[in-house]
Amino acid sequence: MANQSTETNQPSNMQTYGVPIYAVDWIPEVAVRSKIIMDPEKSEDDDESLSSSSSSSSSRSCIVLSGGGGEGRSGIPNVILICRVDLNTNSLSEQPLGRLVVGTDLPYRMAVHPREGGLICALPNSCRLFHWEDIMSREDNQVGEESEEVVKELKDVGQQLALAFDPEGSVLATGAEDGTLRVFEWPSMKTLLNESKAHSSVKSLTFSESGKFLVSLDGPLCRVWDVNGSAAVASLSKEKDEMFASCRFSVDTTGNEVLYIVANTERGGSIITYDSKLWKRKWSKPIKKNSISAFNVSADGKLLAIGTLEGDVLILESTRMQTMQVVKKAHLGLVTALTFSPDSRCLVSVSFDSRARLTMIEQKGDKPGIRWWLLVLLVVLLYVVAYYYMKAKGIIP
Repeated sequence: MANQSTETNQPSNMQTYGVPIYAVDWIPEVAVRSKIIMDPEKSEDDDESLSSSSSSSSSRSCIVLSGGGGEGRSGIPNVILICRVDLNTNSLSEQPLGRLVVGTDLPYRMAVHPREGGLICALPNSCRLFHWEDIMSREDNQVGEESEEVVKELKDVGQQLALAFDPEGSVLATGAEDGTLRVFEWPSMKTLLNESKAHSSVKSLTFSESGKFLVSLDGPLCRVWDVNGSAAVASLSKEKDEMFASCRFSVDTTGNEVLYIVANTERGGSIITYDSKLWKRKWSKPIKKNSISAFNVSADGKLLAIGTLEGDVLILESTRMQTMQVVKKAHLGLVTALTFSPDSRCLVSVSFDSRARLTMIEQKGDKPGIRWWLLVLLVVLLYVVAYYYMKAKGIIP
């Protein structure tokens, strides 16, 4: 049974943060150590032992969330939050470690740099870079102009619906509501690609694990781009009444890169896999009666997670896409985003209901029914052995 929050009746693995939450991600441990939960007693020589210690890593895990009420007069602020995660007690901090109010602009989407480079948030007309120190250090909790670092190449470009760094953090991609795809070197912001008609509207972006490919999509079309060549190399179209919603790259158990695309139809959602050599559709797994609103893949590639319009969270193993866990009504409304921890031990999901929920991954084991039949079989075998032993000894005729 989950621990209860000391001030509320909800489990400590679920916290309410007072604003609709649109995005969530884990903060890299190196950034947590150096920028957020700093330990002056630990030197750089201790870094290796610290990162290898599960207890230390658990106590230093943090997530960043963004959301708010937008430009209206709802009184709901637009904020970036840093919250602590304790994997040993399966709990989220009741109060954020850092809270930055960003004025009237809603931080609708974000991308966390894979090292210490902070995060970029997509606001209604521009993108801004926020450093972890800015979110942690401001005592008045109100952003000032000196804390806002507008990315000049992404100023007055309209709403960006998707942001992504490549695995090395050396390339940044942005996808706009008007369909423009932009790719830059990071942090120099040298333009690698600027395609104004990539899509009708870019809904999702993902880099391959090697960083060679970038995939972008809108409802009917997914395009594969060669990052170095700055050109499209494949177009993947929907089938029948599918509408693409999200995409993620991962690596399968054989070490090959695989592309996952989530699609929705009137009958529910589905997860589609493509190989990364011929870009052919391999398999489609229907998620019946569930429209998928959020999707992600674990860092080790073994798990998939989906969030639904109804507020449910499902965790599947990636090889056969069999459902491992279902959290019914994990949220009161549609799941806006979800993300696995770097060690793939747990999942954080967020929603318009202002809640963040931590779900621990259940360890794969034998089903109770299987264990019962194994016990019965063992008893029968022992009985047979005992019978023949006693017969051989003349104990029974």
